[in-house]
Amino acid sequence: MTALLALQEVTRRFGGVVAVSDLSLAVPEGSITGLIGPNGAGKTTAFNMISGFYTPQQGRIIFQGRDITALSPHQICKLGIARTFQNIRLFAGGTALENVMVGCHVRRKGQWWMPIVCWPGIGNEEREIRKQAESLIARLELTRYLHEKATSLPYGVQRRLEIARALATRPLFLLLDEPAAGMNPQESEDLMRFIEHIRDEFDLTILLIEHDMRVVMGVCRYIWVLEYGSLIAEGTAEAIRRNPKVIEAYLGEDVLEGGLPAAGQGAPC
Repeated sequence: MTALLALQEVTRRFGGVVAVSDLSLAVPEGSITGLIGPNGAGKTTAFNMISGFYTPQQGRIIFQGRDITALSPHQICKLGIARTFQNIRLFAGGTALENVMVGCHVRRKGQWWMPIVCWPGIGNEEREIRKQAESLIARLELTRYLHEKATSLPYGVQRRLEIARALATRPLFLLLDEPAAGMNPQESEDLMRFIEHIRDEFDLTILLIEHDMRVVMGVCRYIWVLEYGSLIAEGTAEAIRRNPKVIEAYLGEDVLEGGLPAAGQGAPC
Protein backbone atom coordinates (compact mmCIF):
# COMPACT_ATOMS: atom_id res chain seq x y z
CA MET A 1 0.00 0.00 0.00
CA THR A 2 1.35 3.46 -0.92
CA ALA A 3 2.44 5.72 1.95
CA LEU A 4 0.66 9.08 1.81
CA LEU A 5 2.77 10.52 4.63
CA ALA A 6 6.22 9.49 5.84
CA LEU A 7 8.43 10.69 8.67
CA GLN A 8 12.11 9.94 8.09
CA GLU A 9 14.31 9.95 11.23
CA VAL A 10 12.62 13.07 12.56
CA THR A 11 13.99 14.66 15.74
CA ARG A 12 12.78 17.64 17.78
CA ARG A 13 14.50 19.02 20.89
CA PHE A 14 13.44 21.68 23.37
CA GLY A 15 16.60 22.85 25.07
CA GLY A 16 18.21 19.74 26.48
CA VAL A 17 15.02 17.69 26.25
CA VAL A 18 14.58 15.41 23.24
CA ALA A 19 10.81 15.34 22.67
CA VAL A 20 10.99 13.14 19.55
CA SER A 21 14.07 11.13 18.59
CA ASP A 22 14.77 9.65 15.14
CA LEU A 23 11.11 8.87 14.49
CA SER A 24 10.33 7.09 11.24
CA LEU A 25 6.89 5.95 10.15
CA ALA A 26 4.90 5.60 6.94
CA VAL A 27 1.12 5.98 6.90
CA PRO A 28 -0.60 3.98 4.14
CA GLU A 29 -3.06 5.86 1.95
CA GLY A 30 -6.68 5.23 2.91
CA SER A 31 -5.84 3.78 6.35
CA ILE A 32 -6.80 4.61 9.92
CA THR A 33 -3.69 4.26 12.06
CA GLY A 34 -2.75 5.14 15.63
CA LEU A 35 0.08 6.81 17.53
CA ILE A 36 -0.01 5.89 21.22
CA GLY A 37 2.13 6.10 24.33
CA PRO A 38 2.27 7.56 27.84
CA ASN A 39 1.81 11.26 28.51
CA GLY A 40 4.96 13.11 27.49
CA ALA A 41 5.95 10.43 24.97
CA GLY A 42 6.16 12.96 22.10
CA LYS A 43 2.92 12.19 20.29
CA THR A 44 1.57 15.73 20.05
CA THR A 45 5.04 17.02 19.20
CA ALA A 46 5.01 14.65 16.23
CA PHE A 47 1.60 16.02 15.20
CA ASN A 48 2.89 19.57 15.56
CA MET A 49 5.78 18.79 13.23
CA ILE A 50 3.55 17.15 10.64
CA SER A 51 1.18 20.14 10.67
CA GLY A 52 3.95 22.74 10.55
CA PHE A 53 3.69 24.20 14.06
CA TYR A 54 7.18 22.89 14.84
CA THR A 55 10.06 22.35 12.43
CA PRO A 56 12.16 19.20 12.94
CA GLN A 57 15.81 19.81 13.75
CA GLN A 58 16.70 16.60 11.96
CA GLY A 59 15.00 14.38 9.43
CA ARG A 60 12.33 14.94 6.79
CA ILE A 61 8.55 14.83 6.48
CA ILE A 62 7.25 13.68 3.11
CA PHE A 63 3.64 14.13 1.96
CA GLN A 64 2.54 12.79 -1.43
CA GLY A 65 6.21 12.50 -2.38
CA ARG A 66 6.92 16.15 -1.51
CA ASP A 67 9.23 17.36 1.25
CA ILE A 68 7.07 19.54 3.55
CA THR A 69 9.55 19.70 6.45
CA ALA A 70 10.03 23.48 6.41
CA LEU A 71 6.56 24.57 5.27
CA SER A 72 4.28 26.76 7.40
CA PRO A 73 0.98 25.50 8.86
CA HIS A 74 -1.17 27.31 6.26
CA GLN A 75 0.94 25.93 3.40
CA ILE A 76 0.63 22.40 4.77
CA CYS A 77 -3.12 22.85 5.23
CA LYS A 78 -3.52 23.92 1.61
CA LEU A 79 -1.62 20.82 0.49
CA GLY A 80 -4.25 18.66 2.19
CA ILE A 81 -3.31 18.03 5.84
CA ALA A 82 -5.81 19.06 8.53
CA ARG A 83 -5.89 18.46 12.26
CA THR A 84 -7.86 18.71 15.47
CA PHE A 85 -6.44 19.46 18.90
CA GLN A 86 -6.28 17.68 22.24
CA ASN A 87 -8.12 20.61 23.82
CA ILE A 88 -11.07 21.67 21.68
CA ARG A 89 -10.27 24.96 19.90
CA LEU A 90 -13.54 26.25 18.53
CA PHE A 91 -14.25 29.95 18.06
CA ALA A 92 -16.27 30.62 21.20
CA GLY A 93 -18.24 33.55 19.85
CA GLY A 94 -19.20 31.84 16.61
CA THR A 95 -22.03 29.50 15.71
CA ALA A 96 -21.49 25.97 14.45
CA LEU A 97 -21.99 27.27 10.91
CA GLU A 98 -19.48 30.09 11.34
CA ASN A 99 -16.85 27.73 12.74
CA VAL A 100 -17.12 25.45 9.70
CA MET A 101 -17.10 28.44 7.34
CA VAL A 102 -13.67 29.36 8.76
CA GLY A 103 -12.35 26.03 7.49
CA CYS A 104 -13.86 26.65 4.05
CA HIS A 105 -11.95 29.93 3.74
CA VAL A 106 -8.68 28.04 3.25
CA ARG A 107 -9.82 27.28 -0.33
CA ARG A 108 -11.24 30.71 -1.15
CA LYS A 109 -9.88 32.54 -4.18
CA GLY A 110 -10.37 36.09 -2.92
CA GLN A 111 -8.00 37.93 -0.59
CA TRP A 112 -8.82 38.94 2.99
CA TRP A 113 -9.10 42.65 2.13
CA MET A 114 -11.59 42.26 -0.72
CA PRO A 115 -14.77 42.29 1.43
CA ILE A 116 -13.59 45.54 3.06
CA VAL A 117 -13.50 47.38 -0.27
CA CYS A 118 -16.58 45.57 -1.67
CA TRP A 119 -14.53 43.88 -4.38
CA PRO A 120 -16.78 42.69 -7.27
CA GLY A 121 -17.79 39.05 -6.93
CA ILE A 122 -16.61 38.62 -3.35
CA GLY A 123 -20.21 38.42 -2.13
CA ASN A 124 -20.88 35.47 -4.43
CA GLU A 125 -17.86 33.65 -3.05
CA GLU A 126 -19.01 34.23 0.53
CA ARG A 127 -22.45 32.82 -0.31
CA GLU A 128 -20.81 29.79 -1.91
CA ILE A 129 -18.68 29.23 1.21
CA ARG A 130 -21.83 29.38 3.33
CA LYS A 131 -23.49 26.76 1.12
CA GLN A 132 -20.44 24.52 1.32
CA ALA A 133 -20.40 24.77 5.13
CA GLU A 134 -24.14 24.05 5.39
CA SER A 135 -23.75 21.04 3.10
CA LEU A 136 -20.87 19.64 5.14
CA ILE A 137 -22.76 20.11 8.39
CA ALA A 138 -25.72 18.27 6.89
CA ARG A 139 -23.51 15.36 5.75
CA LEU A 140 -22.24 15.02 9.32
CA GLU A 141 -25.79 15.18 10.73
CA LEU A 142 -25.15 18.38 12.71
CA THR A 143 -27.82 20.56 11.06
CA ARG A 144 -29.87 20.90 14.25
CA TYR A 145 -26.92 22.80 15.78
CA LEU A 146 -26.35 25.06 12.76
CA HIS A 147 -27.03 28.41 14.43
CA GLU A 148 -26.14 27.53 18.02
CA LYS A 149 -23.05 28.96 19.70
CA ALA A 150 -20.25 26.43 19.41
CA THR A 151 -19.33 26.48 23.10
CA SER A 152 -22.95 25.88 24.19
CA LEU A 153 -23.08 22.53 22.40
CA PRO A 154 -22.75 19.16 24.19
CA TYR A 155 -19.14 18.05 24.55
CA GLY A 156 -19.36 15.20 22.04
CA VAL A 157 -20.97 17.51 19.48
CA GLN A 158 -18.16 20.04 19.95
CA ARG A 159 -15.67 17.28 19.13
CA ARG A 160 -17.56 16.46 15.93
CA LEU A 161 -17.83 20.15 15.05
CA GLU A 162 -14.05 20.55 15.34
CA ILE A 163 -13.64 17.59 12.99
CA ALA A 164 -16.20 19.18 10.64
CA ARG A 165 -14.15 22.39 10.57
CA ALA A 166 -11.04 20.37 9.71
CA LEU A 167 -12.94 18.57 6.94
CA ALA A 168 -14.02 21.94 5.54
CA THR A 169 -10.42 22.52 4.43
CA ARG A 170 -10.90 19.52 2.09
CA PRO A 171 -8.00 17.44 3.42
CA LEU A 172 -6.51 14.23 2.12
CA PHE A 173 -4.90 13.47 5.47
CA LEU A 174 -6.53 14.06 8.86
CA LEU A 175 -4.74 14.19 12.22
CA LEU A 176 -7.00 13.57 15.23
CA ASP A 177 -5.44 14.45 18.59
CA GLU A 178 -7.26 12.53 21.35
CA PRO A 179 -10.73 12.76 19.78
CA ALA A 180 -12.28 10.57 22.54
CA ALA A 181 -10.88 12.64 25.43
CA GLY A 182 -13.60 13.33 27.99
CA MET A 183 -16.16 11.05 26.35
CA ASN A 184 -18.20 8.40 28.12
CA PRO A 185 -18.19 4.79 26.81
CA GLN A 186 -21.26 5.28 24.60
CA GLU A 187 -19.84 8.47 23.08
CA SER A 188 -16.58 6.62 22.41
CA GLU A 189 -18.47 3.84 20.62
CA ASP A 190 -20.27 6.45 18.52
CA LEU A 191 -16.95 8.14 17.78
CA MET A 192 -15.47 4.91 16.38
CA ARG A 193 -18.31 4.63 13.90
CA PHE A 194 -17.98 8.33 13.08
CA ILE A 195 -14.24 8.05 12.34
CA GLU A 196 -14.82 5.07 10.06
CA HIS A 197 -17.68 6.91 8.36
CA ILE A 198 -15.70 10.06 7.56
CA ARG A 199 -12.74 8.00 6.32
CA ASP A 200 -15.02 6.33 3.78
CA GLU A 201 -17.29 9.31 3.05
CA PHE A 202 -14.46 11.79 2.45
CA ASP A 203 -11.82 9.38 1.11
CA LEU A 204 -9.39 10.21 3.91
CA THR A 205 -6.26 8.83 5.48
CA ILE A 206 -6.40 9.24 9.27
CA LEU A 207 -3.71 9.16 11.96
CA LEU A 208 -4.96 9.50 15.51
CA ILE A 209 -3.51 9.96 18.97
CA GLU A 210 -5.69 8.36 21.60
CA HIS A 211 -5.50 7.05 25.17
CA ASP A 212 -8.81 5.20 24.97
CA MET A 213 -7.55 1.78 23.91
CA ARG A 214 -11.04 0.60 23.01
CA VAL A 215 -11.11 3.27 20.32
CA VAL A 216 -7.55 2.53 19.16
CA MET A 217 -8.06 -1.23 19.00
CA GLY A 218 -11.50 -0.78 17.49
CA VAL A 219 -10.54 1.32 14.46
CA CYS A 220 -6.77 1.02 13.88
CA ARG A 221 -5.13 -1.84 12.03
CA TYR A 222 -1.59 -0.46 12.49
CA ILE A 223 -0.14 1.37 15.48
CA TRP A 224 3.12 3.07 16.45
CA VAL A 225 4.07 3.30 20.14
CA LEU A 226 6.26 6.07 21.57
CA GLU A 227 7.98 6.28 24.94
CA TYR A 228 10.23 9.20 25.93
CA GLY A 229 10.22 10.38 22.31
CA SER A 230 11.44 7.09 20.84
CA LEU A 231 9.59 4.41 18.92
CA ILE A 232 9.46 1.27 21.05
CA ALA A 233 7.06 -0.82 18.96
CA GLU A 234 4.95 -0.85 15.81
CA GLY A 235 2.62 -3.34 14.23
CA THR A 236 -0.95 -4.45 13.86
CA ALA A 237 -3.41 -3.73 16.64
CA GLU A 238 -3.33 -7.38 17.73
CA ALA A 239 0.48 -7.45 17.82
CA ILE A 240 0.64 -4.23 19.84
CA ARG A 241 -1.98 -5.51 22.26
CA ARG A 242 0.26 -8.47 23.09
CA ASN A 243 3.67 -6.79 22.89
CA PRO A 244 5.46 -7.18 26.27
CA LYS A 245 7.31 -3.85 25.92
CA VAL A 246 4.08 -1.99 25.25
CA ILE A 247 2.25 -3.74 28.09
CA GLU A 248 5.02 -2.83 30.51
CA ALA A 249 5.47 0.75 29.32
CA TYR A 250 1.88 1.72 28.67
CA LEU A 251 -1.03 -0.71 28.45
CA GLY A 252 -0.64 -2.57 31.72
CA GLU A 253 -1.37 -6.18 32.59
CA ASP A 254 -5.14 -5.73 32.32
CA VAL A 255 -4.92 -6.33 28.57
CA LEU A 256 -4.03 -9.92 29.31
CA GLU A 257 -7.09 -10.28 31.51
CA GLY A 258 -9.72 -9.18 29.03
CA GLY A 259 -9.46 -5.49 29.84
CA LEU A 260 -9.52 -4.50 26.14
CA PRO A 261 -11.61 -5.66 23.23
CA ALA A 262 -10.08 -7.84 20.57
CA ALA A 263 -8.08 -5.82 18.06
CA GLY A 264 -10.05 -4.72 15.06
CA GLN A 265 -13.44 -5.12 16.71
CA GLY A 266 -14.66 -2.11 14.73
CA ALA A 267 -15.04 -1.93 10.98
CA PRO A 268 -11.92 -2.64 8.86
CA CYS A 269 -9.60 0.23 8.12
